[in-house]
Amino acid sequence: MATEAQKVRIDKWLWAARFFKTRSMAAIAVTGGKVHCNGQRVKPARVVLQGDTLRIKRGILEMTVVVTSVGSQRRSAKEAAELYRETDESVTTREQQREERRLLRSIDDNARPVGRPTKRNRRLIHDFTRNDSD
Repeated sequence: MATEAQKVRIDKWLWAARFFKTRSMAAIAVTGGKVHCNGQRVKPARVVLQGDTLRIKRGILEMTVVVTSVGSQRRSAKEAAELYRETDESVTTREQQREERRLLRSIDDNARPVGRPTKRNRRLIHDFTRNDSD
């Protein structure tokens, strides 16, 4: 088992590694089944050990990371990134999903206008509807 200095709860580790903004948000995600450790659903009090594989789901993003070190204090983003290593499969999957979302967004943007019409467009619409009724 881990020594006293290395024992860190999974919700506290997720907060320290900057996956969640607050520790309570991390605990809610763990309780809600958004975080799995070594392929199993866990509770917020689960102790994280070096070498554990975590699958973290935040919104539409899903990451698989390996715990490289255990830390319980929230530090800068650079130092937080040293607590874990994202797997290669996770990186490629996220990149593919990002590209798919980008392509879908560009298709949706062309489908409908965004925002209100400009003054010129309003005049053209107004003229078109007037001429149509005459």
